[in-house]
Amino acid sequence: MKSSIRIFLFFAGIVWSAVPGIDAQVNVTQEHNNLSRDGLYIDAAFTPVAAAGLTRDLNFDGTISGNVYAQPLYIEGGPSGPMIIAVTESNNVYALNATTGTVIWQRNLGPPVTSGLPCGNINPLGITGTPVIDLASRSLFLDALIDGATKKHFIYSLNADTGATNSGWPVDVNAAAIYNGISFTSLVQNERGGLALVNGRVYVSYSGHLGDCGAYRGWVVGVDIANPSNVMAWATTAIGGGIWGHGGVASDGTNMFVITGNTFNTGGNWMGGEAIIRLQAGPLWTGQPTDYWAPSNWLSLDNSDTDLGGVSATVIDVPGATPSQLVLALGKDRNAYLINRNNLGGITVPVAQANMVSGATNRGTSAVTYRTSQGTYFAFHDDGNAISAYKITAANPPAIVSGWSIGQSGRGSPWVTTTDGTNNVIVWVAGVGGDQRLHGYNGDTGAVIYAGGGANELMTGTRQWNTGMVARGRIYFGADNKVYAFRLPAGTPTPTPTATATATATATATATVTSTPTATATATATATATATVPPSPTPTATSTPVPTPAAPQALRATNVTASSFTANWTSVGGATGYRLDVSTSSIFANYVPGYQNLDVGTTSRNVTGLTRNTNYYYRLRAYNGNGTSPNSNVIKVKTRPH
Repeated sequence: MKSSIRIFLFFAGIVWSAVPGIDAQVNVTQEHNNLSRDGLYIDAAFTPVAAAGLTRDLNFDGTISGNVYAQPLYIEGGPSGPMIIAVTESNNVYALNATTGTVIWQRNLGPPVTSGLPCGNINPLGITGTPVIDLASRSLFLDALIDGATKKHFIYSLNADTGATNSGWPVDVNAAAIYNGISFTSLVQNERGGLALVNGRVYVSYSGHLGDCGAYRGWVVGVDIANPSNVMAWATTAIGGGIWGHGGVASDGTNMFVITGNTFNTGGNWMGGEAIIRLQAGPLWTGQPTDYWAPSNWLSLDNSDTDLGGVSATVIDVPGATPSQLVLALGKDRNAYLINRNNLGGITVPVAQANMVSGATNRGTSAVTYRTSQGTYFAFHDDGNAISAYKITAANPPAIVSGWSIGQSGRGSPWVTTTDGTNNVIVWVAGVGGDQRLHGYNGDTGAVIYAGGGANELMTGTRQWNTGMVARGRIYFGADNKVYAFRLPAGTPTPTPTATATATATATATATVTSTPTATATATATATATATVPPSPTPTATSTPVPTPAAPQALRATNVTASSFTANWTSVGGATGYRLDVSTSSIFANYVPGYQNLDVGTTSRNVTGLTRNTNYYYRLRAYNGNGTSPNSNVIKVKTRPH
């Protein structure tokens, strides 16, 4: 990526070799790699065979200080060679050597907040959202909450090669951000989402803290990177409406898209919550139905704290569909919504809607989208220990159909690798808050490509919602006090082409709003020394993978009651776990919520929450690091009438 503001247009039917002058993309400058927040990384080295042999690079140090909720970034072209950029909740910013993991430079921007907040669950609270880099100016932009007599969010611009604060920065968000007479108050606002850089302006989104305390709002603040005194903002009219997702601000290259959560005390009048909001440059918002969408039951979602904005916005193009230019929302109500991003439509029915098969809440994460020969997909990880993929049909209108769902512990945001844009697609996720390992799945089928590795590949201190990134045949993942590096088997990593399946930008009418609140930055944090965490001990060698296991034998159910039974099956040699499906259909045309591809580590599972006097069917698959077996035989079991 030559510049973070360049837009690459993907057209159906164009193959990568037909695009003249494709450079080697090696720079990862933002959350999920692209403005669309698709999470797509093109790297010819990531074939399924190579990916199955992924190992942690034990020679990569990666020692940092502080808790990490943000994705690492990767840039080349500076005087110190390739660098990993990592940020922590201790307000530490690091540039690490991308090969050795040693520190090139480090900055502390000031004390994080450790007390005095009205509520919340992140402590210390400093830098949470993923920064963004402008390669043209070699500038790194981030938001830091800094403690003091008044707790304040500051938007920083640092020299990416030295860590020095650029002239005119930071921006004091308390002083600079005003919308319709509403002033920004840092005490009640949190900044979880990734920053976006679109056409010379950096955009930062804000939510509240866990607990919905205080008069917080959903905010988007935009700063002109060439003139940081030029600050504009948008906020929800009602209290609440936080922008909670890990991806923060998404864009098609012209417009910005955010998704808001529940609002309070609206009197039944929609005031910006439970909605997809489309913002024009600034940010400016017209207030017209073309520039927002909310479901007809938005008030019910408000009253039940069932945020539409459980997952940040993802911009998706579906060639052959009408409409084809879409934006995706995944709500805490367990529904997926697709909206025409050129005319959101106001409070109305969506273009497409589907209930998620896992039946679990979606919150805090980013989704991914990718295209294969089988169609266009989106995938996400929910709160129910599952990662799921859905296909969007190329129809008029498009529909959402189930692709695959795999039991996977944790609450991470996935990312995707492909060797050329459409082939060898692997969906990756880390078991943050779960097994703390990387996992890779076939993008079309969900078959296990990489099952987490051995003792060497276990990470520690991974945080919910976080995601990894890919550069030059490696995966990097940030965790508490450590950036982990994983590499493919022997051989020089191949570069990644820049042409990615990102969204097509579309022009919209310019908003008539003209006011531009301005402010002068009032504080500049100075660098201070921070404690160094000792390197982790070197783990032992990884064991050699075993062959793909045989299918297990499903056995008769036991302990049958009116609402439950115990599914049983035989042990399979070489298997590291089993996938359980339960359905009311003998051909598995549907699944009992929570029981599709459920990951089970033993040879039995108590299946609960069933309907009395009903026929159920179950089957199994065994898996290990080398693949997944065929389905077992099917067992029928009928729950008791009472």
